[in-house]
Amino acid sequence: MKQKNIEIAVKNMVCNRCIKVVKDELVKNNIDFIHVDLGKIYFNGELSSIDNKNLKQILKKEGFELVEDREAIIVNKVKTLVIKNIHQGKEKPQHQNFSDFLTSNIGIEYSQMSKLFSEIEGNTIEHYIIKQRIERAKELLIYNELTLSQISYELNYSSPQHLSRQFKQLTGFTPTAFKKIGKRNKLDTI
Repeated sequence: MKQKNIEIAVKNMVCNRCIKVVKDELVKNNIDFIHVDLGKIYFNGELSSIDNKNLKQILKKEGFELVEDREAIIVNKVKTLVIKNIHQGKEKPQHQNFSDFLTSNIGIEYSQMSKLFSEIEGNTIEHYIIKQRIERAKELLIYNELTLSQISYELNYSSPQHLSRQFKQLTGFTPTAFKKIGKRNKLDTI
């Protein structure tokens, strides 16, 4: 009988560097895995209790943790999908709204997902999306390769003014003033 692939959710694994750290640690500790992605590790079958315990310790040492309850897994999926879309330009079609995108990918009603996210995170999905978009805008401003208009288009803002308004609300700086300072947050702290 063929073993079923197992997906394990991991909290705070939000960037390519995180993926590399987790992969390196799994290899170093001889824990057999198939693939590591944002917020997930895929295994070929169930982990032994010893491997599961080792995995928890490895992840904790690196600032990550297993997500084991259903509600936390849903919140982790929301965060992973938002990050993939905003920071890597993957997953969501350009003009599809996030509520429809998340509903179709997670498989539960948006109102239920939104309520759960707010209860666990103490913040709304919409606010989380805005914070991620502003972090991406900061990154693009620091690179200094795109105009504010191009950045607003890339991040699906209705206008550069809308981006500037949200940017100032969240950071206290205009995008132009921020360019001179250039300080970003780590994605796992957002």
